[in-house]
Amino acid sequence: MIINGIKIDDTFAEAFNMRGTRVLITAQNLKWAYHAANAMTGFATSVIGCGVEAGIERELPAEETPDSRPGVSILMFAMGSKVLMQQLETRMGQCILTCPTAAAFAGIESEDKINLGKHLRYFGDGYQSSKLINGIRYWRIPVMDGEFLTQETTGMVRAIGGGNFLILATSQPAALAAAEAAIDAMKQLPNVIMPFPGGVVRSGSKVGSKYPKMFASTNDAFCPTLKGIVNTELDDDIESVMEIVIDGLTFEDIATSMRVGIEAICRLENSGVKRISAGNYGGKLGPHLFRLHEILGHKS
Repeated sequence: MIINGIKIDDTFAEAFNMRGTRVLITAQNLKWAYHAANAMTGFATSVIGCGVEAGIERELPAEETPDSRPGVSILMFAMGSKVLMQQLETRMGQCILTCPTAAAFAGIESEDKINLGKHLRYFGDGYQSSKLINGIRYWRIPVMDGEFLTQETTGMVRAIGGGNFLILATSQPAALAAAEAAIDAMKQLPNVIMPFPGGVVRSGSKVGSKYPKMFASTNDAFCPTLKGIVNTELDDDIESVMEIVIDGLTFEDIATSMRVGIEAICRLENSGVKRISAGNYGGKLGPHLFRLHEILGHKS
């Protein structure tokens, strides 16, 4: 498959099962909502080292929030419910409770619940108060700028992490510009995040390593500086590869975001991008296979 001169590899990206949640963060204005959300989603690029993968999903106008203030929604993903709950409670206490004017609310409905303010209320030292509204419990915790308002729980759902595609280009600036175009398009979609810095990762990994304690290591087949040393996947003219990783609430959410991102790259003129590929690990990573040709509408 070739689109506007860019070869789309007949391959697939592998992704794995995760648990996910959404939190709505509001504040006096968007500036402070973003301060809280950026802190909440910091150091959350990969479960390999961060415990969770998290990111800002979208801005929320005041008419879409429970307290009629501007806000943002964040998505957070982990390999299991216990880790997700621990990370959410820790980040709530350190990043949202501490942020001036911020409040936090449930962003997803599910029978499975995960704590927002249920334990955080104890910070109130006995002065906290609660109210049940339409069957939903809220907590008010006294803080130095007034009160911190939070819902007791939010929903937790089964989700998918690790959807991805690789951008192979003739230079680093070309690869990065293409990645930025893809991210700009993908950020318009709901239910997905691209958790790495700016949505892009340069240190793509493979499963396994020559070192026994490492279960992931550099994807040498796609490292331009290793051409001629390893069994490379790169042609002579490829000098830079960028990867975009996607976490989403459903398979369809990730597939749609991959399609939108790849199509955005293929619309660029004289982009320097030669190929689009994906992280195919032979079934070692996860059960969800995102086949590039099928995603783009051509079944191979």
